[in-house]
Order: sequence, then structure tokens, then C-alpha cells
Amino acid sequence: MTTLTAPCYVARTTRFERMLLTTAAGIDRFVAMRRQRRASASRTVAAQAAAVEARTDARALGSIGILPR
Repeated sequence: MTTLTAPCYVARTTRFERMLLTTAAGIDRFVAMRRQRRASASRTVAAQAAAVEARTDARALGSIGILPR
């Protein structure tokens, strides 16, 4: 959110409006944190998949007598 300040204008808000704005800011923060966490989780899943693939290849080579390097 962007806030503009003006010396001649005073915004009058009620307690209810402040509560709504605070709640909206909290929800925005929660959603941003979840999106960030999910973005890093996808990298973790990709790394785990690569490790499983490498392990599978090593086992296949080992089963025919070739030592993986």
C-alpha cells in the first residue's frame, strides 16, 4: 500500500474502519508469507526429485556391476 501525506487534509476514520484496515493488512502479510514459503518449497521438491533420480541411476548401475562415480 502507498500512503500520501497532505498537510491540509485530515482523514477521519472510525474504529471499525481502522479494524478493517488492520485486518486487511494482516491478511496481505499472511498471503505473502504463504506464497514465499510455497515458492521455496517447490525448489526443495525439485532438489529431492533430482536426488531420487541420481540414487535410482546409481542403484541401476550397481545392479549390473558398474560402480557409480
